[in-house]
Order: sequence, then structure tokens, then C-alpha cells
Amino acid sequence: MFIAKHHYAVELGKRGNNVFFINPPDQTSFGLGSLFKIKKIDQYPGVFLVDHKLFFPYILRFHLPWLFKWLMQIHTLRLIRWLDKKIDIVWSFDLSNLYPLVLFPNGAYKIFHPVDEPSLNNVIEPAIGSNIIFSVTREILDKYKDLAVPKHLINHGVSEEFFKYSDTTRKMNSPIRVGLSGNFTRPDVDRAILLEIIRENPGCIFEFWGSYQPKDANLSVQVGDSDFQQFIEMLKNSQNVFLHGPVKPSVLASEIGKMDAFLICYDIEKDPSKGTNYHKIMEYLSTGKIIISNNVTSYVDYPDLVIMNASRKDNHDLPDLFLDTIKKLDYYNSIALQEKRINFAHSNQYPQQLERIEKLL
Repeated sequence: MFIAKHHYAVELGKRGNNVFFINPPDQTSFGLGSLFKIKKIDQYPGVFLVDHKLFFPYILRFHLPWLFKWLMQIHTLRLIRWLDKKIDIVWSFDLSNLYPLVLFPNGAYKIFHPVDEPSLNNVIEPAIGSNIIFSVTREILDKYKDLAVPKHLINHGVSEEFFKYSDTTRKMNSPIRVGLSGNFTRPDVDRAILLEIIRENPGCIFEFWGSYQPKDANLSVQVGDSDFQQFIEMLKNSQNVFLHGPVKPSVLASEIGKMDAFLICYDIEKDPSKGTNYHKIMEYLSTGKIIISNNVTSYVDYPDLVIMNASRKDNHDLPDLFLDTIKKLDYYNSIALQEKRINFAHSNQYPQQLERIEKLL
């Protein structure tokens, strides 16, 4: 599944650039021979994948982090020399500082682009050496206020694929269908409020796309989390809930295009991003349909785009807000408001975001 760094790499390649996309190192093996490989991707002109394995075991990262960091610096310098290319731009989305920007040639223009909330114990270090910083929230940018480089807000992007299924004239489903996507094994899902909304709206169908089993999730559920197990069992036993599991982006784009509304329900206190922005919002907006959500700071000034819970302390008012919005769905999904949401999402496609970025460099 593509995330921001993949989309930007593809867009840069489309514009005639040569993009060397450095994958994470091989974590399963290490050795002294054939450490680096470049692979051309035929379907994405101009993009080359750089695969590599370390000359030391990756497990050192967890047991001897100081040694891993030192060895990783040596490995990164070797990788740069092996590439043997004049590097014009280094574009880093790397919050872990696996490939420190300071190691790349001084003549390269260095972009640091955190799209997720950085961990509290390693905020500044990955940005050191950057010439400019972009991020998807003002809250993240504020964490780098002491770095004397330009900082700019660039919202999450959305791929063109999601606009294939926008239809402002489509009739409302009966019963009403509400979409949710993401990783539902996450501990920051407001399970109690979500179950309350489902229980109090038996006339709505709630469709879930994404992981609901630990084996499918990129974040592991704590062993013995009985609350999570009970939550999933209650979803499975709810007659108005469909759990589709993980699907390809093309399938997700097609399926959410059939929804009448979307629901986002996170506990801000547990949410790593503290309810500042979610990538899924842009995907939902591409359909034109209304979004009902916990408080999200990036959209507070856009009530026509997202109907949100006013409180940033809890979601106790979200069930009533959901019910009131569903009752007025004809208004919230009027053609005029749908077009407004689609146009907003359309203006944040990756080619448009790249144009904004190019003007700021």
C-alpha cells in the first residue's frame, strides 16, 4: 500500500527526475558481499528501488542502539558512495533518523518531511541538516520551531484513483451505509463510543475496511488485552456491521465511493497525533460524502467538510452528533456541499502538492 513517500517518488519520476528510493535495510540477513542493489520499476518511469543489507545484524538496533547508530552511519556513507550519483535533493520522511541527513553531500538540498507524529525522545535529531521542513500539521511543525530553517504546512495528499468513483447524483442507500477504514486493533480507537453509535443506530449499516485481527496489523495488540477481544466480538455479533478486513487501495477507493457517510472515532488522549489530522479524511472527501468525526484541529475551520465533536477531552457528544447528522443527511450530502468536498480533495492531489512544494524550495 502506497503512503506519502511512495506517491511523491512516483510524481517526481513522472516529471523526468531520477528518483532513487532507499528501502529500509534487510532485517533478516547481513553479510559482507553484494550489499546494495538497484531495481528499475517499469510501471513507474524514473523511479529506482535501492535494496540493501547491512554488514552487521539489525537486531543491534534494539539491544545496543548506540552501536547500531554508529554502524548505520558507516553503512549509509558506503551506500551513498556506491550510488555514485550527483544528488540534487534528499527528501527524507524518516522519523527514526535511520539515514541522517547530515551524512548526505553538502551540495544537496535536504528536505525533512514528517507526516506522522514524531516520538518524544527523538524529535529534533532527524531534522538536523535539513534546508526546509514540511509537515501535515502545525502541531508537528511547532516541534521544530528552534531550527532556523523555513517550515511549511502541506496537507495530506490523495491519489487520483479515489476520484474515479465520485458521484454527486447517486441516490442515498437504504439502509444508510457508513464507512470506516483503518487499523481497528489500535488502542486509540474509542471502542466504547463506537459501539454506542453502532448500537443506537440499527437502521444504519457500518462497513469496516482494515485490520481487525492482530495478524493483519502493523501495530501489535498487547497480549491479554481482553477489552480489544470483547470489542471485536461485539462488532462481529452486530447485525449492522460488516468487517471486510484489509483490502487493496483500488478496492477501498471503489467501496468507499458507495457510502453515504463516514465515521472517525478516536480517543484523542490515546491518539499519537492527538487528533490533529488523518490521511483518511482526504480519501473520504474525494467521495463528496459527509464525515462525522472526533475533534480534528486541521479541519476546525472547515465545518462544511467535516462535522466534528467540539470537545477535545472526550467523545461523549459524538453519538448525538452522529444521529443528528444522519437525520439531516439530505442537507449534508447536497450536491453543492459534495462538490465543495470533492474540490477540496482534488486540490490536494499529489501533483498539486508537489507544485506547492516546488514553489517553496
